Amino acid sequence: MGAIVGVLLDPKTYAGIRSGKTGSERIALYQKAGQELGITPLFMSLRPIRNNVVVGLIYRHPKFHLVRRPIPSVTHNRAMALSKSKKQIMATLAARSTIFNRVNRFDKLHIYQLMYKEKRMRRFLPWSVKFTLAQLRKAMVKHNALYIKPTSSSVGEGIIKIQKDMNGLWILTWKKRETYLLNEDRAIAWIKKKVGRQKYMIQEAIQLAKHDGNVYDLRVSVQRGGDGRWQITGIVGKVAAKGSHVTNVAKGGKVKRTQVLFRGSGFHPVIMKRMVERSSLQMVKFLSTKLPLLADVGLDIGIDEFGQVKLIEMNCRDQRYSFRKANMKKTFYRTYETPLRYAKFLLLKKKISRLKLPNLEQSKKKVLQ
Repeated sequence: MGAIVGVLLDPKTYAGIRSGKTGSERIALYQKAGQELGITPLFMSLRPIRNNVVVGLIYRHPKFHLVRRPIPSVTHNRAMALSKSKKQIMATLAARSTIFNRVNRFDKLHIYQLMYKEKRMRRFLPWSVKFTLAQLRKAMVKHNALYIKPTSSSVGEGIIKIQKDMNGLWILTWKKRETYLLNEDRAIAWIKKKVGRQKYMIQEAIQLAKHDGNVYDLRVSVQRGGDGRWQITGIVGKVAAKGSHVTNVAKGGKVKRTQVLFRGSGFHPVIMKRMVERSSLQMVKFLSTKLPLLADVGLDIGIDEFGQVKLIEMNCRDQRYSFRKANMKKTFYRTYETPLRYAKFLLLKKKISRLKLPNLEQSKKKVLQ
């Protein structure tokens, strides 16, 4: 058995490991990667910890076994600690383990504000602002199309698109095919009711490039690898369903390879791919200076009609299934393998630090003597 690396899962995924019902997570790919890298994944969930010992599942052919082990020194986090009790458990783990992607849900407006403060990052940002009725009225004067979106939701949930028609009325699109045609005052009243007391933001609607008449964006997997550096693990396109304003696969979007999308939009596939990769790395490298222990990111990237790269949002618990649906099997596997390569890098780094420490202490003693 190789060195143990923790893989922290949400309770439902963890509970389904033995029955093979783990939703979008493919536990077998962690197993395969661990075997090839000579490390052993210990699958855990956020449960109370006593005496610095965790309970988890380790695979020993032909099945998983429930075991008790000391807290792993490195942990790849795939769970969300949103409640006070879960945050306390996470803090207990973090006191003895390097947990990368420890925080994996960030407020979308906060990410925007972090990047906006850095002048060189602004070119990637569509105009955005915190939702208030006053800001909404101003935005409706300045822009002909806007997104009103929750700052902390996922898979496109709760997003409202509004667009001004030729007669000055507003077309409101809610969910997949629910649309309304309202004047400004009635549109604002409708939006106010939908938003309620939830935290929302207002964002300029990028005029996204299209495939067969439907808008698309890209999911870019950006991860730290076996040398500790950021890398692009894969890129896949997501095309909105006909009549929809969201590209999320969970909301009816279809996956396509980037070569098909770029050619169909009149872009050079190789040049555009390089531009997306370079821009994505620039964004994530910058954000990792502001967000500690960031190591596994899925960016939603928009390409506008002029071929400019725009950040739609950052996901830090990338579900990865877009690559599987696009039949990109090698890339899909690498999205599981790469975090374990990074975990192995951290283990080796810790081992070297421990070996150097005694020598450093001896050197200090000689100097004092």
